Amino acid sequence: MTNTLEELRALYSSGDKSKWPKPHLFDEAKENFQDIGVLPKFSFPKDNPYSKEKEELGKRLFYDPRLSGSGQISCASCHDPELHWADSRRVAYGHDRQLGTRNTPGLINIAYATALFWDGRAEDLETQVKSPIENPVEMHLHSRIATKRIKRIKGYREHFEAAFGDAKITQERIAQVIATFERTIRSPKTRFDKFIEGDSSQLTDSELNGMHLFRTKANCINCHNTPYFSDQKFHNLGLTYLKRDQYEDLGLYGVSKNPEDIGKFKTAPLREVSKTAPYMHNGLFPHLRGVLNMYNAGMPNEKIKPGTAYGPKKSQMLKKLDLSESELQDLENFLEALHSTQYKMRAPDLPK
Repeated sequence: MTNTLEELRALYSSGDKSKWPKPHLFDEAKENFQDIGVLPKFSFPKDNPYSKEKEELGKRLFYDPRLSGSGQISCASCHDPELHWADSRRVAYGHDRQLGTRNTPGLINIAYATALFWDGRAEDLETQVKSPIENPVEMHLHSRIATKRIKRIKGYREHFEAAFGDAKITQERIAQVIATFERTIRSPKTRFDKFIEGDSSQLTDSELNGMHLFRTKANCINCHNTPYFSDQKFHNLGLTYLKRDQYEDLGLYGVSKNPEDIGKFKTAPLREVSKTAPYMHNGLFPHLRGVLNMYNAGMPNEKIKPGTAYGPKKSQMLKKLDLSESELQDLENFLEALHSTQYKMRAPDLPK
């Protein structure tokens, strides 16, 4: 039985998820499945609890280019709050204007992530923070040397003392305060959130239909589930480019060394997605509609050269969808309803 838009509006805005139409799920997606919803209250980790002093110190270090080899690149260079905590580039510029190989993920709601980077190689933000500093293509400075630089800046001592009770400056403390600051970068409620909490006027008919398609015919819910709009799992979308050209990227395999993981990448969260183009791990899609068109076609099949012992396997959950033009527009409109507000942040004064 097909529900009318009026019925869907009443069900989805009822404030009771048990009344929602059942999502269309593949067996692969059923384990630990949690439906989309409002982000829960966040708790800081016990081994790095929150304080305002740690947040403020982390913000200063996040903006400080002295953590880079050239003294010109900071975390904020690629994670710009005015660009929704990303950089709007296909791949980022780094040290000596070198180009990276992957698209810069936005940091909004990164506190909810259970694995970091497209290949999941960091399990928490404290670990993740060190990687771009030491990466020769990104900030190009060993953490030990970066720590020595910060130690030489007298103005930082009072901030470390305020945050930790003494002025000792270590790699671990630098990582802890930057991670603390990044965990505060969270989006306010969107129109989607207000709608499912009971305000039935928040979504248009088109956006409502897009939400229903997202959970049913379009199959998006299979990977983009939970209030974070990501299952935080790894999937092959057919974009490995194995031994084909400069875009080859083996994804999770580079970390796990398991042939089954070739071409698998972490599911990107979709909150603020309409503002974080370009898309995919390699930034090859400049527009949201292009991504939707590719999913509608079932995504490309992986091509394996003869003589290759093993190769990437596209997820079995990717099927041709046969969405109409109006359905694609409704889906795109719903994704735009996952945007909250333009984040404003003044860069801090850096210690001397």
